[in-house]
Amino acid sequence: MTPGAERIRITRGRGGQIEATGPLDPLAASLLRRAGFLTFPTMSGQWVRLPFDMGGEWETEHASWAADMLTAARYPVTVDPTLRSGPHSVAPSQTRPTTPPGSPMPAVHHR
Repeated sequence: MTPGAERIRITRGRGGQIEATGPLDPLAASLLRRAGFLTFPTMSGQWVRLPFDMGGEWETEHASWAADMLTAARYPVTVDPTLRSGPHSVAPSQTRPTTPPGSPMPAVHHR
């Protein structure tokens, strides 16, 4: 991305919904879909948002996950600070490793 490029913004809308706005090319739209965002046509373009009433923790996880994926793909992203959770190395619906930091990884046995 070029310096000064318009940013993708992930914010809480006036109605409480989590929205993504800004320049959404096909890759950005695909990453947002992967994070659970839905796209609806409007008179002025598209409305991209998370589903309603999934709970604050779920919304925060998915907004953060979307921002992490977009950032990894080198999109300039701005996220409402209330929608940021810790770093995500896996999708929110996947199990996270339970090995404490600094511990050796458990052995994996292949058959």
